Amino acid sequence: MSRRSGARLLHGGPIATEIRATVAAEIIELKERLGFAPALAIVLVGKDAPSAVYLQQILRSCRNAGIAGRLAEVDCDICPDHVRRDIEDLNRDPTVAGIIIQQPLPPEVPLRTVIDAIDPAKDIDGIHPVNAGLLSLGYDGFLPATAHAAVELLKRSGVEIAGKRAVVVGRSNIVGKPAALLLLREHATVTVCHSRTPDLRRELRRADIVVVAIGKPAFVTGDMLKRDAVVIDVGINVVGDALVGDVDFESARQVVRAITPVPGGVGPVTNAILLTHLVRAARALRPLPEPVAQGDPQ
Repeated sequence: MSRRSGARLLHGGPIATEIRATVAAEIIELKERLGFAPALAIVLVGKDAPSAVYLQQILRSCRNAGIAGRLAEVDCDICPDHVRRDIEDLNRDPTVAGIIIQQPLPPEVPLRTVIDAIDPAKDIDGIHPVNAGLLSLGYDGFLPATAHAAVELLKRSGVEIAGKRAVVVGRSNIVGKPAALLLLREHATVTVCHSRTPDLRRELRRADIVVVAIGKPAFVTGDMLKRDAVVIDVGINVVGDALVGDVDFESARQVVRAITPVPGGVGPVTNAILLTHLVRAARALRPLPEPVAQGDPQ
């Protein structure tokens, strides 16, 4: 966290470092018990520029924490049934503790086909209907990592949530909706806005906390925000050679009290949170059987 002219910057790096240190210690214990490093498998269907950046960050985090990171690249020309079979193979792999599906998927691969194929016990990004249902009921399940990271960043940065008015811009199943539910858990009064909200500016000008996950660069500008609001920018957009968020950073920082930079805000915390989800899933894995030596009785 730092403060420059204008808003306080909510950097995710220091928070992510704290989380990863805890994960690394837990992975050492798990490796001793299991006899292997639990694996995180990332399924990437087709090519997507923002995804490539994000996935390399996850794989680097895995290496640093002692986790076996795997990138399962699938040609987008392959039929959906083939993608499903690849996921089912990962479900059966006794060394794979967690599986994440990088979105968005190519239009020829139905999202439901992929989501339904994941074992809910390995669904560490919380996209399977079982985990989504647990979240909506307030029960324990795997949470969507980006939404979890957005709220964790607020909490670890000392931002008061209870009793505050929060607006979430975006209604996706992987960020917008779960972020709204998690803010409700923290006792915020939550409004969800989207592309058909008639007067977005009016809603935003009332918000103490704003979470933006709309997928459009510079969609929210400073003149739309309440002075002294706290803004969590979840967006990752490639514009030219730069990564930018869904909030126009320069105009927003002159108005709000605190804002996450892009890159360097929610992204590092998301990667670290994913690893905590993997540790939780890995605790259910069983040690591999000892190999039978040649000549031993069968």
